[in-house]
Amino acid sequence: MKLNVTQRVFLAILAANAIIVLCMFLIMQRTMDRGFLKYINQVEQNRLDRLAAKLGKEHVSRGSWEFLRKTPDMISRLIGETITEDSSQNVLPPPPVDMKREGVPPGEPFTGRRHYRLERRIIVLDALRSPVFGVSNPAEVELFKPILGVGGVVGYLGLLPSKFVSDMHQLKFVKEQKLVFAFVAMIMLLVAAAISLPLARLLVRPLKKLAAATGHLSSGRYDVRVPVDSDDEFGHLSRDFNALALSLDKNEQARRQFVADISHELRTPLAILGGEIEAIQDGIQDLSLESIGSLQVEVFRLNRLVDDLYQLALSDVGALAYRKSDVNLADIISEAIDRARPKLAERSLALSITLPQAPVIVFADAERLTQLFDNLLDNSRKYTDSGGVLEITLEAMHGGVTVDIRDSGPGVTGEERDKLFDRLYRVERSRNRSSGGAGLGLAICRNIVEAHEGAIEAFHSPLGGVWIRITLPLSEGHQ
Repeated sequence: MKLNVTQRVFLAILAANAIIVLCMFLIMQRTMDRGFLKYINQVEQNRLDRLAAKLGKEHVSRGSWEFLRKTPDMISRLIGETITEDSSQNVLPPPPVDMKREGVPPGEPFTGRRHYRLERRIIVLDALRSPVFGVSNPAEVELFKPILGVGGVVGYLGLLPSKFVSDMHQLKFVKEQKLVFAFVAMIMLLVAAAISLPLARLLVRPLKKLAAATGHLSSGRYDVRVPVDSDDEFGHLSRDFNALALSLDKNEQARRQFVADISHELRTPLAILGGEIEAIQDGIQDLSLESIGSLQVEVFRLNRLVDDLYQLALSDVGALAYRKSDVNLADIISEAIDRARPKLAERSLALSITLPQAPVIVFADAERLTQLFDNLLDNSRKYTDSGGVLEITLEAMHGGVTVDIRDSGPGVTGEERDKLFDRLYRVERSRNRSSGGAGLGLAICRNIVEAHEGAIEAFHSPLGGVWIRITLPLSEGHQ
């Protein structure tokens, strides 16, 4: 039989309460036995004081202990008198009717059975501590009470303490108390069971909500959220679940947007290719070097998009090869600027370059860094208005190196800057397909920088455009 979580928690709480109730019941029983036995011994010690006084009076009236040796029943009579006195003072209730005469030897005066058991534990010694009455060993008695007569101590009275309750009336009383304890324990157990079930449901309720929400999440409902009602472990788990659901929701939206954007990017050059080929086939457009060149441009655009996607996919799975060594970052940037100068000049972009004369050594893949700066410079060329300015600065400090690329307008908003490194993202007013690019270049740049344990960020440029900052660690031997 398989139990659900609620049933398991209920049984665990109930079992814990049952163990506690059982321990309390056993402790109360043991305490009852010891406490009642202590009470009985105390009552008997009090009775022993009165019995010693009575024996002292008898010794005074008779002159010796000879009467006790000849008539041992005298002890039984004197004990009976003390029992009668206790009954009148309600020290102990009188024995029940069916207990009278039970176990009393023939010829013993009728005073009940309780004093008979007491009589068997009594020891009387004379003034010289010689036995006068009793069959027990005097050495077993812990304390003897003096019996006072004419002229001082005439004897000693001792009593062996009870080690267990033997009187039927006392046993009945103890049994009744134990039954009461057992009844209370059962009531406590039933109350614990009645409380444990709703408590178990209350404890498991957040878990059930999480289980239901997880089921929705696994079925593709990423908008599901779990209410956070506490600050305990369930509350932390609910917050983590909500964060996971939000992350999955964003990833799913990004995936859908990525697929839509890729489809759109592929559809446009394919549509152009198909239209121009159809126009040539229908004779609307002549097959010329110009038409072939137009087809080649679209094929090149498709090839560049597929190549960018391939590079990005390799970087995501960690399969992009990096052959790192100590390289001079200043030389790599200078070479990239030299390659970009002709195209920058076509748009009349003024260059401001600040590179240190001393080598700036980083542990990196020169080919990937070349790809990084070629992409960044090409990106600035495409999205900076003609006649603008492009500033490039390289600075080494505090064990790292910083590369700043600032361009003039048009600029982008803060929200748009946060998305510049997202895949296929383009700022619509300044980035368009006619100027080239599918929005993958900066995403590839970010992967290359992160693979070199660096960081790339976008800020508002003081020149009015975008400020790209790259930080890379210096080589360990050149810090």
